[in-house]
Amino acid sequence: MDINNRPNHIEDYLVQLHTGQWFGWSDSKNKIYANLIIHDNSKSKPTEQECIDGLATLQSDFDTAQTNAATKKASGKQKLKDLGLDDDEIQALIGV
Repeated sequence: MDINNRPNHIEDYLVQLHTGQWFGWSDSKNKIYANLIIHDNSKSKPTEQECIDGLATLQSDFDTAQTNAATKKASGKQKLKDLGLDDDEIQALIGV
Protein backbone atom coordinates (compact mmCIF):
# COMPACT_ATOMS: atom_id res chain seq x y z
CA MET A 1 0.00 0.00 0.00
CA ASP A 2 1.15 3.51 -0.67
CA ILE A 3 0.88 6.36 1.83
CA ASN A 4 -2.81 6.79 0.91
CA ASN A 5 -3.49 3.06 1.47
CA ARG A 6 -3.88 2.48 -2.27
CA PRO A 7 -2.67 -0.99 -3.27
CA ASN A 8 0.59 -0.63 -5.20
CA HIS A 9 2.34 -4.01 -5.12
CA ILE A 10 1.45 -7.60 -5.96
CA GLU A 11 1.93 -8.36 -2.28
CA ASP A 12 -1.26 -6.35 -1.62
CA TYR A 13 -3.08 -8.81 -3.88
CA LEU A 14 -1.40 -11.91 -2.46
CA VAL A 15 -2.24 -11.17 1.18
CA GLN A 16 -5.96 -11.12 0.43
CA LEU A 17 -5.96 -14.50 -1.35
CA HIS A 18 -5.43 -16.66 1.76
CA THR A 19 -4.95 -16.24 5.49
CA GLY A 20 -1.68 -16.85 7.25
CA GLN A 21 1.87 -16.71 6.00
CA TRP A 22 1.32 -18.85 2.91
CA PHE A 23 3.86 -17.03 0.72
CA GLY A 24 7.17 -15.26 1.03
CA TRP A 25 10.06 -13.92 -0.99
CA SER A 26 13.38 -15.56 -1.77
CA ASP A 27 14.84 -12.03 -1.62
CA SER A 28 12.85 -9.84 0.77
CA LYS A 29 14.61 -6.72 -0.51
CA ASN A 30 13.53 -7.47 -4.08
CA LYS A 31 9.85 -8.42 -3.93
CA ILE A 32 9.20 -9.29 -7.55
CA TYR A 33 7.19 -12.18 -8.95
CA ALA A 34 10.33 -14.14 -9.82
CA ASN A 35 11.22 -14.16 -6.10
CA LEU A 36 7.76 -15.27 -4.92
CA ILE A 37 7.82 -18.55 -3.00
CA ILE A 38 4.92 -20.55 -1.58
CA HIS A 39 5.30 -21.84 2.00
CA ASP A 40 1.99 -23.71 2.21
CA ASN A 41 1.88 -26.75 -0.07
CA SER A 42 -1.93 -26.70 -0.01
CA LYS A 43 -1.86 -23.35 -1.87
CA SER A 44 -0.93 -22.98 -5.50
CA LYS A 45 1.23 -20.18 -6.83
CA PRO A 46 -0.84 -17.69 -8.80
CA THR A 47 0.47 -16.80 -12.22
CA GLU A 48 2.25 -13.52 -12.72
CA GLN A 49 -0.68 -12.34 -14.86
CA GLU A 50 -3.15 -13.21 -12.08
CA CYS A 51 -1.08 -11.08 -9.71
CA ILE A 52 -0.95 -8.18 -12.17
CA ASP A 53 -4.68 -8.40 -12.89
CA GLY A 54 -5.54 -8.82 -9.21
CA LEU A 55 -3.52 -5.74 -8.28
CA ALA A 56 -5.15 -3.76 -11.09
CA THR A 57 -8.60 -4.76 -9.78
CA LEU A 58 -7.67 -3.71 -6.24
CA GLN A 59 -6.42 -0.37 -7.54
CA SER A 60 -9.55 0.18 -9.63
CA ASP A 61 -11.80 -0.68 -6.68
CA PHE A 62 -9.84 1.70 -4.45
CA ASP A 63 -10.02 4.51 -7.01
CA THR A 64 -13.76 3.97 -7.50
CA ALA A 65 -14.37 4.06 -3.74
CA GLN A 66 -12.35 7.29 -3.44
CA THR A 67 -14.27 8.90 -6.30
CA ASN A 68 -17.61 7.79 -4.87
CA ALA A 69 -16.72 9.16 -1.44
CA ALA A 70 -15.72 12.53 -2.90
CA THR A 71 -18.90 12.65 -4.98
CA LYS A 72 -21.10 11.83 -1.99
CA LYS A 73 -19.33 14.44 0.12
CA ALA A 74 -19.87 17.12 -2.50
CA SER A 75 -23.49 16.06 -2.94
CA GLY A 76 -24.08 16.18 0.81
CA LYS A 77 -22.56 19.64 1.08
CA GLN A 78 -24.75 20.88 -1.78
CA LYS A 79 -27.85 19.45 -0.15
CA LEU A 80 -26.99 21.28 3.06
CA LYS A 81 -26.56 24.50 1.06
CA ASP A 82 -29.90 23.86 -0.62
CA LEU A 83 -31.45 23.67 2.86
CA GLY A 84 -30.08 27.14 3.56
CA LEU A 85 -26.89 26.46 5.50
CA ASP A 86 -23.90 28.65 4.71
CA ASP A 87 -20.31 27.47 4.33
CA ASP A 88 -19.40 28.26 7.95
CA GLU A 89 -22.35 26.25 9.25
CA ILE A 90 -21.48 23.35 6.98
CA GLN A 91 -17.87 23.46 8.12
CA ALA A 92 -19.00 23.44 11.74
CA LEU A 93 -21.09 20.34 11.07
CA ILE A 94 -18.73 18.25 8.98
CA GLY A 95 -15.34 19.84 9.58
CA VAL A 96 -14.61 20.67 5.96
